[in-house]
Amino acid sequence: MITVVGTAKTRTLRVLWMLEELGLPYDHQPESPRSPEVTALNPLGRIPVLRDGDAVLTDSVAIMAYLGDRSPDAGGADCVGGLTHPAGTPARAHQDALTLRLIDEFDAVIWTMARHTFVLPEKLRVPEVLPTCEKELVRNAAKLADRLGDRPFLMGDKMTIPDIMAGHCCGWAITAGVALAPPSNLAAYLKRLRTRPAYRRALGRPEVS
Repeated sequence: MITVVGTAKTRTLRVLWMLEELGLPYDHQPESPRSPEVTALNPLGRIPVLRDGDAVLTDSVAIMAYLGDRSPDAGGADCVGGLTHPAGTPARAHQDALTLRLIDEFDAVIWTMARHTFVLPEKLRVPEVLPTCEKELVRNAAKLADRLGDRPFLMGDKMTIPDIMAGHCCGWAITAGVALAPPSNLAAYLKRLRTRPAYRRALGRPEVS
């Protein structure tokens, strides 16, 4: 049985969401970062952590890649099998490039803002970086909207791991108070992702009928 360790208010949500999209059974242990239960599995104290038998895996993106490769036939009709294209294919390379772009242009920027808002000790924070980070996120959202175009998902007609990344990162930015102002096509796309039954189950919220 797969066990996911970490609260859904963090990057752990990506893993929970993917498991729900894949329809895989799992247990959820909602622990906070650096809790004794987490550090026993990951000495860095970071979440999420995934246990699959004797394997203990860390990093949300690495875990999602593992789950996709592990279950290539899982997922709904509007998803690529496993939410990931097969390793060694051009489609997988394009998918990985998009995932890395989202890490660079969204995840890393939002994490920088978090570090200089509440994560770092106050004497180490540089609040002057915050306006620049916010401008970067707004600009990157516009570029992502161009990439999306009029397609239902970032890679085309089927959902893949980058869609989970985009949905989570953009939601994280908005929750953090960033005036993201996504273009209309991106705003509609994010709304579609947030109303997916798998997403709402991952959050522990009722499904939308």
